[in-house]
Amino acid sequence: MATNIVLSNQEFKVVGTRPIRHDGEDKVTGRAKYGADFQSAGLLHGKVLRSPHAHAIIKSVDTSKAEAFPGVKAVLTGKDMPVNFMDSPGRGAQFASDNIMARSKVLYRGHPVAAVAAINQHVAEEAVALIVVVYEVLTPVMDVREAMKDGSPLLHDDQTTREFGEKTDKKSNIADHFRHETGDVEKGFAEADVIVEREFTTAMVHQGYIEPQNGAAMWNRDDSVTVWCSTQGAFSARDSLSPILNLPVSKIKVVPMEIGGGFGGKIPIYLEPLAALLSKKTGQTVKMVMSRADTFEATGPTSGTYIKVKMGATKDGKITAAEGYLAYEAGGYPGALVGAGTMCIFAPYDIENVKVDGFDVVVNKPKTAAYRAPAAPSAAFAGEQVVDEICQKLDIDPIEFRLINASKEGTRRVDGPIMQRVGNIECLEAAKDSEQFKSPAGGPWRGRGIASGFWFNVGLQSSCSIAVNPDGTISLVTGSTDIGGTRASIAMHAAEVLGIPAEDVHPSVADTDSVGYTNLTGGSRTTFATGIAAHDCAQEIKTKMLDRAAAIWDTNVDDLEFSGGVFQHKSDPDLKMTFKELAGQLNGSGGPISGAVSVNPQGVGAAFSTQIADVEVDPETGKVTILNFTIVQDAGKAIHPSYVEGQMQGGVVQGIGWALNEEYFYSDDGRMENSSFLDYRMPTSLDLPLINTIIVEVPNPGHPFGVRGVGEVPIVPPMAAIANAIARATGTRLQNLPMSPGVVLDALWEKDGKPNG
Repeated sequence: MATNIVLSNQEFKVVGTRPIRHDGEDKVTGRAKYGADFQSAGLLHGKVLRSPHAHAIIKSVDTSKAEAFPGVKAVLTGKDMPVNFMDSPGRGAQFASDNIMARSKVLYRGHPVAAVAAINQHVAEEAVALIVVVYEVLTPVMDVREAMKDGSPLLHDDQTTREFGEKTDKKSNIADHFRHETGDVEKGFAEADVIVEREFTTAMVHQGYIEPQNGAAMWNRDDSVTVWCSTQGAFSARDSLSPILNLPVSKIKVVPMEIGGGFGGKIPIYLEPLAALLSKKTGQTVKMVMSRADTFEATGPTSGTYIKVKMGATKDGKITAAEGYLAYEAGGYPGALVGAGTMCIFAPYDIENVKVDGFDVVVNKPKTAAYRAPAAPSAAFAGEQVVDEICQKLDIDPIEFRLINASKEGTRRVDGPIMQRVGNIECLEAAKDSEQFKSPAGGPWRGRGIASGFWFNVGLQSSCSIAVNPDGTISLVTGSTDIGGTRASIAMHAAEVLGIPAEDVHPSVADTDSVGYTNLTGGSRTTFATGIAAHDCAQEIKTKMLDRAAAIWDTNVDDLEFSGGVFQHKSDPDLKMTFKELAGQLNGSGGPISGAVSVNPQGVGAAFSTQIADVEVDPETGKVTILNFTIVQDAGKAIHPSYVEGQMQGGVVQGIGWALNEEYFYSDDGRMENSSFLDYRMPTSLDLPLINTIIVEVPNPGHPFGVRGVGEVPIVPPMAAIANAIARATGTRLQNLPMSPGVVLDALWEKDGKPNG
């Protein structure tokens, strides 16, 4: 069930409708080409040898038997990796290269130590097994709290901690410690009538995309490289490849294939540099595809975390102070996205006194990557539970409490930015007025949980080109990978401007040589930023078409107007042409019309969501059943409501999995014990209720149609909402993710005693 709450009086003809997606038929019929579908003449297949140890020094690598194996064309080890890194500052390029292929030390199970190119994948697999690696096994560090202790085994012997932006001499697994602070926290706590302080942990989880990582490459004779891969950003992949291959970006062409899911996990590169270097050695195109186990063990999941939250409030429900301590696992190399967590944890609230510390900590797990609103869901799991506990202690309705403290236009976040026009209050009010909230929640072992979430969204660079076809359609080219229907939403921007049906736009995603620079698809930026590029390019096309109509009619362009897809003389009703009619005259009246636009939009609109979860807990098994779930979210303007609803529901589903089942389960020696979809328990349709969606539209003034990004914020509140529901159903608050049946049972037994028998 979906109910839109439209807080805008502006009406559109195309925007807000639900046309069939342009790429739908290709994808449901199997015609769409994904990374593993890539083929070429003389194609070789590559496989990677991965470390069986989580932490070890590489003493030697003997590849002689693999090199001599029939059908093997090349073998690659750490000594074959370029080392110049195009004069990249800092150690980021070195770390990125070492993550692609270990040189002297492995830092997680699955870390690549060698790769083989052979005539087929079976030969490659047999050859990889012939490579002999001698390791000196070291003690792994598998928990962020253990990694932070003095005396903990160091992953990087020369890594020192950056403390508040300054480099120190202290060698540690803590790569960075930073702080955001506003007001006087101690004064705020002194003014509070109630204070709640809790500690939380969340397990590392994977994005769970269906299509494994892949990459193919051809190193050409002129030392240029062409790469084919499933990526969230062809230009981002090109930028990442440049220092690792020691090539300028002008020498690298990335061709994006269709993508079978990403959620942030397909922003980094893994196989692409190895395929390129193996191609350089062989002179042939090399394709590499990960297994599911490799995808789990050797690509970037989200961080495991340890979080402490302290919050105080007056008896009438006003938050006086909040304090957060967020320690995030980065995996083997620095770069946990903890900064986003510190920005988002208290963002739904207008709090005068706030302090948040963030820690980026290396552990012997795969290097982490973005996962849909990276770092924010774990932060919300902690922060929103403390909010709910305060509501219980003060006996205040959880939505009323949030309305009392809601951030709004003019609120300053702890990290500095001031909120522009946002829909936080509107989402809370819509949740309060929802059918689920107004329905009874009671019953034995049943509870209702409320949680709010925030994501700041991003803009960044995007490009678009449009060509008018003689039949009145247009060809639209962007550089934005289509993950969630953005071909359609971007096409609808252009169609709205030009007054043509969305079906008359032919959108395509181009390679890095065929369109202007376009940043990645992620951060909830694509419909916003690339949509603006399409809007502005369509405006340019409209201007050129008006000029052409004026030339055809031998009149001044100022005397013409364009409305509803029709060009018309303001005072002569006989001078009238549709867009299609004018398009048919272009070639005979001066030639074709096309345009290209690049933008870097700054008017990004932040997004909020409030979610309601009703659960039932089985006290005998610990199983948590989601009875009902409603998500309320401010989309600014839903360009294609069906896709917005899909994004909202998809984020909630991933959050439910994260809340109740999903985790990386490690042995003490750093071995992931559940690296398959059989053992890594993701929710299916049988685990889920119908997820009710309520789209709130508070237009973003920074976008011509009012768009805010929608992909990130849906995953932020679900874990907290479910945890709050469990707490109210059982009287026990769970502080660790996942809240699996065993965890729930243990908590119940600790509270009520273990039953006899």
